[in-house]
Amino acid sequence: MSETSSEVFSKAVSDRICKHMNDDHPEAILLYATAYGHVSEATTAEMAAIDAQGMDLNAQINGEPVSLRIPFDHELKDAEDAHHTLIDMLKQARVKQ
Repeated sequence: MSETSSEVFSKAVSDRICKHMNDDHPEAILLYATAYGHVSEATTAEMAAIDAQGMDLNAQINGEPVSLRIPFDHELKDAEDAHHTLIDMLKQARVKQ
């Protein structure tokens, strides 16, 4: 029996990924917001949640909080797939800059 996406991306898994990204890669999250959320004027961003279909970001634009949903181009299988997908998205976003 295969795991459902909600089991693969439990709150604990989402929280772990978000904590890592927010603590260690804030510049990547801001780049996701600007490149994929189309908010070039964002000054900061945090990853609030991640699931198999996408990630939820909280950005700051002109001092105001803005929630963004960034969909993935495929349904993620697991946390390792999330890792590779986030890296690929970052590489693509850097090219777009």
